[in-house]
Amino acid sequence: MDKPLILVTNDDGITAPGLRSLISVMKEIGEVVVVAPDSPQSGMGHAITIDSTLYSKQVIIDQKEGAPLEYSCSGTPADCVKLALQELLDRKPDICVSGINHGSNASINVIYSGTMSAAIEAGIEGIPAIGFSLCDYSWEANFEHTSKSIKKIVTEALLHGIPKGTVLNVNFPKTDKEPNGIKVCRQARANWKEQFDKRTSPTGKDYYWLSGEFELLDKGQDTDEWALSQGFVSVVPTQFDLTAHHAIPQVNNWSLNE
Repeated sequence: MDKPLILVTNDDGITAPGLRSLISVMKEIGEVVVVAPDSPQSGMGHAITIDSTLYSKQVIIDQKEGAPLEYSCSGTPADCVKLALQELLDRKPDICVSGINHGSNASINVIYSGTMSAAIEAGIEGIPAIGFSLCDYSWEANFEHTSKSIKKIVTEALLHGIPKGTVLNVNFPKTDKEPNGIKVCRQARANWKEQFDKRTSPTGKDYYWLSGEFELLDKGQDTDEWALSQGFVSVVPTQFDLTAHHAIPQVNNWSLNE
């Protein structure tokens, strides 16, 4: 039986340690093709390139025998998936995995995530997709404890499929030991209390650095943030149909056509 074709991408760039770690796990499962940004694209969300030229080239990052086919792309994570599906792959991948992101994409962070947007782009095209993130922003983060769970989750997704219209948002706690297990969760309600550090350049122009404090507004014990705080891997099935179905009856009561 042919090995599954696995498309691997990320938002931290093609040389990121998290991506290299994910590739090593995926090579144990199937045939791997990598299409990833040529530079960091964190926080890009689902941005795509429409007003400038998009470049891609084959690159060799791993010199070892059996290294996967890899392409760097000048665009965003969503661009990488679009380009892979339309131009670079000779057949439809069996699954797309994105990550491992350097930093949390749990709770509200999923909205801004380039990692998850790459997975969502694949999901829109009907491809099972998973975004993986580690709650450690360090470039030297330890990814060793993620391998076993990643292999388990991807293997199960290939075996059973992922529910139509959803992708999986998987986050790992910041730890140097094996997680306590895997929990399927809902997204915690949270927000960023943002502020801007205003400064002035030597030429007299004002500029700003964005900073903020994460505010968890949810005390539930069925959320991704709770699972992570207890040392579990969180798995949140995430839909890309943004319709608020529960709100339709209320808005229908407005006098919109009078």
